[in-house]
Amino acid sequence: MPLNPTIARVTERIINRSKHTRSAYIKRMKALGDQGPRRAHLTCGNQAHAYAAMGTDQAALMAERQPNLGIVTAYNDMLSAHQPFQRFPDLIKDAAREYGATAQVAGGVPAMCDGVTQGQMGMELSLFSRDVIAMAAGIALSHNTFDAAIYLGVCDKIVPGLVMATGTFGFLPSIFLPAGPMPSGLPNEEKAKVRQQFAKGEVGRDELMRAEMASYHSPGTCTFYGTANSNQMLMEFMGLHLPGASFVQPNTDLRDALTREGTKRISEITALGEHYTPAYQVLSELAFVNGIVGLMATGGSTNLVLHLPAMARAAGIMLEIEDFDEISSITPLMAKVYPNGLADVNHFHAAGGLGYMINDLLDAGLLHNDVITVMGQGLDTYRQEPKLTDSSLTFVRGTTESQNDKILRPSTDPFQKTGGLKQLSGNLGTGMIKISAVAPERHLIEAPIRVFHNQESVKNAFKEGEFTEDTIVVVRFQGPRSNGMPELHGLTPTLAVLQDRGLKVALVTDGRMSGASGKVPAAIHISPEAALGGPLAKLVDGDVVRLDATNGTLTVLADDFDARPVATMDLSQNSAGLGRELFDVFRENVGLATNGACVAVR
Repeated sequence: MPLNPTIARVTERIINRSKHTRSAYIKRMKALGDQGPRRAHLTCGNQAHAYAAMGTDQAALMAERQPNLGIVTAYNDMLSAHQPFQRFPDLIKDAAREYGATAQVAGGVPAMCDGVTQGQMGMELSLFSRDVIAMAAGIALSHNTFDAAIYLGVCDKIVPGLVMATGTFGFLPSIFLPAGPMPSGLPNEEKAKVRQQFAKGEVGRDELMRAEMASYHSPGTCTFYGTANSNQMLMEFMGLHLPGASFVQPNTDLRDALTREGTKRISEITALGEHYTPAYQVLSELAFVNGIVGLMATGGSTNLVLHLPAMARAAGIMLEIEDFDEISSITPLMAKVYPNGLADVNHFHAAGGLGYMINDLLDAGLLHNDVITVMGQGLDTYRQEPKLTDSSLTFVRGTTESQNDKILRPSTDPFQKTGGLKQLSGNLGTGMIKISAVAPERHLIEAPIRVFHNQESVKNAFKEGEFTEDTIVVVRFQGPRSNGMPELHGLTPTLAVLQDRGLKVALVTDGRMSGASGKVPAAIHISPEAALGGPLAKLVDGDVVRLDATNGTLTVLADDFDARPVATMDLSQNSAGLGRELFDVFRENVGLATNGACVAVR
């Protein structure tokens, strides 16, 4: 099947838009790669410091004939998705020795759990943690003793930050080794029901706690299809994982075998071998387009609309919201995974998973096959899935038929003909909406607004019974300049209750929603944000706003709107407490949400 003309056109536009920044980037990466193995440029004193603690590996390191792999780990045991990484360095080091290499933990990076900080003060550091992770990984690799990088990270801001570092160190071959999802627990729909019951006061905190613990119950990634699992999809579609590695559960023989195989593969593609594959070749314009297609076909996280432009910029590539919108318009929604459906990622994986989707989308002409991946030339390899037989890992052709058409369908018979995300523009600015879980009759909402400046004010108004008619809730001063752009996921149960009561409701904000955003229409990432004098700062209670996801418009129906004064807000309370005082420089220098809300990468 020839490449879809829209995919071809958007790719060409990205290439042309990025021509100067990409060519300068590649020139820089080639110059660094041409210097040869990194250790050759260290003095004996430099090297002695780096190898002092390496025991039996010292001789191999000093000989400089074997590749030395730098491990950048986001391990901590507060974050369930990252707890399994505790074992990975030893697995990697043992495998490296077996395959003629050495490995060292280059450094650790912070890893926030957005589930812990949801609705809390710490959430205001979440988005900025992405750039901190990129910089921390940069510090780890700046020792210049490594021939390749192995990245251990899964969750919301961690993978995007690590990819930003991968682009910055694009002369190094790089691979991501995931940890996998936890086994299925309490079904997500039941958990959501209890959350709504708690919001209405029908159950107490003890019942809510039991439901939450039954859902999040063991090591591994949370099983709903939020940002963490969207990240894993992205790494596979972009060729930075081994085929089929994303959703194999942790602490299993197959997961350990994949970790060892990933170590073997990265050892083979260093500059010391015959298959040198620097990361800048993997992080191409075509790979980012493939990633966006994967995001749309799976109904993935809205957060990636922020993260992908930031990741791409680290590789000299300029993505815009219009690219997401056009790709979404021709990409069929092939998966129904919570919050877009009832299944979790384990059910999705069992139904055929990413291998099935990549196979189908390649055949449909919706993916670029002519890319470079950690496996070599072409995305065809990712039609495969890993199998473990008698302790031997092999890759075999994955299923070409869905094993459950309530979860996974072919592109010729999708759940929706278009992807899950839509660009919004109008006299209220530019933003986006996720519609894959929103009922079609709610794609157009026109109603009076209520203006709020934080989540708690919305919840208090709900408790006081103030929402009695169709309402669009505007929560402004939530952008990156205001308070770090926290997720407003805590509003989901409240707004869902109002919607279930028969009201037409929607959210409009310059903040973010969670990767688990669902059935309530939410116009998010509105830019310019209110703190920069954006249009949201002119709204007043009672204004009628029209949110039209079908036509991609967001407008206020007011004749005097342009002439109105801009509201301001005292943001000083956002600048202290729980580490927020350390991030003043970030808030003052962060870019627009439409460009990825970057600090570290411009």
